Amino acid sequence: MDTVVVLDFGGQTAQLISRRVREIGVYSEVLPGTTPLAEFASPDLKAIILSGSPASVHDAAAPAPDPSVVESGIPMLGICYGLQQLVHRGGGEVARSQAR
Repeated sequence: MDTVVVLDFGGQTAQLISRRVREIGVYSEVLPGTTPLAEFASPDLKAIILSGSPASVHDAAAPAPDPSVVESGIPMLGICYGLQQLVHRGGGEVARSQAR
């Protein structure tokens, strides 16, 4: 069964994201954002979604995905903080703006 894993970094929408994935007929699980890839990797895993978070990638204690998740080659979608993590971990720059 095709599976999408939603990694939850503490945002308010991880369950909603997972529900929307299920509504299009794809099995979905929500796991803590720091879950190692080895705990959920399977041949059925088709994509990983990184959710939002109240944290900033600039915070020293910011939750981060297992490096093997980012390096896995599995298709990924980052939403808000999740996208910032992908950019930050991929060597890009996430810059603060003058205003929020």
